[in-house]
Amino acid sequence: MYHDVVIAGFGGQGVLFIGNLLAEAGMDEGFHVTFMPAYGVEMRGGTANCNVIVSSEEVGSPITDSPLTGIIMNEASLMRFLPSIQKDGFLFYNSSLIPEEAVSRNDIQVVPVPANDLALKVGSAQVASLIILGCFIEWTQALRKESFPHALEEMISPKAREKFLPLNLAALEEGIRYAQELKQKGS
Repeated sequence: MYHDVVIAGFGGQGVLFIGNLLAEAGMDEGFHVTFMPAYGVEMRGGTANCNVIVSSEEVGSPITDSPLTGIIMNEASLMRFLPSIQKDGFLFYNSSLIPEEAVSRNDIQVVPVPANDLALKVGSAQVASLIILGCFIEWTQALRKESFPHALEEMISPKAREKFLPLNLAALEEGIRYAQELKQKGS
């Protein structure tokens, strides 16, 4: 198994958090993983992206020029990373912030996710990235969804778990539910 992902958006959208979460869940499943973050000097509001590779074999480089999957949270990141996604790959994009007409490829599976809207439904706009990650998990089956609650628990400090763990888990579940709904509509 080999799955590489580029995750991109503005700082503060949870891009690096979900990349790290994906890597943590991959390690929990016994895979070799890499997590390579990059962010602008502005931090919140600046650009942020990361590459995550999950593989059953050792990973030679933490960076990929042509990822199988893009998880994109804003339009500027879409313009930058859309051309690099592999033919027959996947694009999960935040359709709450990115207009459909901005996606100009028909040689990849395109999954629009109204991540901000669904996050508000769950209770906080801050979990939009977890919504789109849940959709990715269900759609690709790259990792087992059962791996993520433990990975989230490991990543959230013990003091913050009571407050943030239920909300984050609810957001992941909403993304999974949304992907299941999309799959049913498509079949």
